Amino acid sequence: MASQSSQLDPVKLGLFVSRMESVCEEMGAVLQRAAFSPNIKDRLDFSCAIFDAKGELCAQAAHIPVHLGSMAYAMADIVDACEWRPGDMVVVNDPFLGGTHLPDVTVIAPCFDDAGVLQAFIANRAHHADIGASAPGSMPLSKTLEEEGVVIPPTVLVRSGVLDKGLLNAWFGDGQHGDFIAQVSANRTGLLRLSEVISALPIDFAVAVNQLQNYAEGIARRRLAELPSGSFAFTDFMDDDGFGHQQLPIAVTINLSAEGVLVDFSGSAPQVAGNINCPLSVAAAAVYYVFRCLMPDEVPVCAGLFRPISLSAPEACLLNARRPAAVAAGNVETSMRITDAVLGALAQAAPELIPAASQGTMNNIAMGGRGAGADWDYYETIAGGMGAYAGGAGLSAVQSHMTNTLNTPVESLEMHYPLRVRRYAIRIGSGGDGRYRGGDGLIREFEFMAPTQFTLLTERRRLAPWGLAGGSAGAVGKNSFNGQRLPAKVSMTAVAGDVLRIETPGGGGWGEGV
Repeated sequence: MASQSSQLDPVKLGLFVSRMESVCEEMGAVLQRAAFSPNIKDRLDFSCAIFDAKGELCAQAAHIPVHLGSMAYAMADIVDACEWRPGDMVVVNDPFLGGTHLPDVTVIAPCFDDAGVLQAFIANRAHHADIGASAPGSMPLSKTLEEEGVVIPPTVLVRSGVLDKGLLNAWFGDGQHGDFIAQVSANRTGLLRLSEVISALPIDFAVAVNQLQNYAEGIARRRLAELPSGSFAFTDFMDDDGFGHQQLPIAVTINLSAEGVLVDFSGSAPQVAGNINCPLSVAAAAVYYVFRCLMPDEVPVCAGLFRPISLSAPEACLLNARRPAAVAAGNVETSMRITDAVLGALAQAAPELIPAASQGTMNNIAMGGRGAGADWDYYETIAGGMGAYAGGAGLSAVQSHMTNTLNTPVESLEMHYPLRVRRYAIRIGSGGDGRYRGGDGLIREFEFMAPTQFTLLTERRRLAPWGLAGGSAGAVGKNSFNGQRLPAKVSMTAVAGDVLRIETPGGGGWGEGV
């Protein structure tokens, strides 16, 4: 072992970064292949990452931005809250203790070296369509956290290598719990591979990680120094919270200086009755995502990259909610609007770098049925249009910003559930006009083949995705049931033969039309 003062040369540092990222990618591959639910194995609604012994992000795969950014922000608190032993794994989903919303369950494993010294943590987060909420799909139209399912504080799920199935049975009833076992398996793979990386290093792992963090911080500070100093403000709005509160502001002021970036959300709406509230970790994820997009492609995504960035939000506001606020849609909908607001502010500082607004919603649909021997739960997000930018048109029919999932293939959907997809098409003309057009949204029609309860948690049904530099706004989204218009957020019951149609928003256009 080299001395503590040793450093990796640039080539070896690059290899170290690549090997760490490959550990995360292999974890994701194991999780995808071992999982049972289409939500994980088909939509890829999961994320994997490595943290150092203090809980600072070291590496991640290119998975879900809202998962990874929120873990990067909150992991240190989880690390401090637990007593870590070799062979143990901790599970958590509590949004106010390091989670995001209840369906996103995180499993964390400590990595010890041969001498018994804690070196790092392996973690993965995956979306579970059934987390115990009364509404199928566990994305209810809720007013309190308890309505949204089982709340799991940091709890030991694996003790000395043995999975506590009794704990899972107590939470979710007797069953195989295959997706939880897949998460544990992914972590075991990550531990094995990370141990190999640590053993092969010519210097201590902690020293290598510190060098990595300093390297990423240097890149970030040089990139941020290219932006003009000043204060840039923008306000965007949430359509509603599902319980009568409309046009809720998300206000942001970004101060750029030689010392770094301060992102302040003062002036944003207070937390509301509906479930579009979110913990501060979700707001941090959106901020981190936007600034990551401004960085060079090759920069390692780790805690050092975000050191120059700090954020604040008033206590008990929409972006820094207090228990027992409902948060199911905050992770998926409010995070998208935070992204829009931050981009809107930065467009004033660097208009050539920032795109017009993308669809600004994940178009969440949760559904399922309850009956003797026929219980089922399903959840998906639906793609839409991306905003155009100074270099070209926005992409059509893609997931954007805080989500990076795939669609569920029609064949998989119809094989697993009593559903038929009647139409799946690009929503032609929904992108905003301009020199460069915004991307078009999608049309997705479901026919129910059996009695089903469904919930929609959607946005941009009233307030359109904005254009930039004279470009027009994209079209708002539309929800309809048997031809009748539905609100943005609603829970209903369908019978066989009923048809639900989702038309997702287009992206904003960029520049005045030629």
